[in-house]
Amino acid sequence: MREVHSHQHAWKNFFQNTAYSVEAYEFVLDTLDFALRKLDKPRHLTAQELLERLREYALKIYGPMAKTLLENWGVKNCQDFGEIVFGLVQYGIISKQDSDSKEDFKVGYDFEEAFQKPFNV
Repeated sequence: MREVHSHQHAWKNFFQNTAYSVEAYEFVLDTLDFALRKLDKPRHLTAQELLERLREYALKIYGPMAKTLLENWGVKNCQDFGEIVFGLVQYGIISKQDSDSKEDFKVGYDFEEAFQKPFNV
């Protein structure tokens, strides 16, 4: 019982000390599930592959509201996605390869271009 209490305390502490909402973490995990289901065989995703799936899934699920929702959750650029991913790695929710780095998320897309432009008439 003590172990469960300790785990809950760690998660509570984690979310109190992050710039991102719980919804942002759930969105990244949902996107990982979405991305892995699209593959023939499960495998590691690169940062660039994950960023593309995050964009695709956000547009599919949230449409023109995607950018607004992400920003409300604290996600304002691709580096924020990297922070979320590595937070999940830190807590053992997902894994990474030795070659993976937060820096991999710096080379991403502009949020305005990625999330607003598809809906501009």
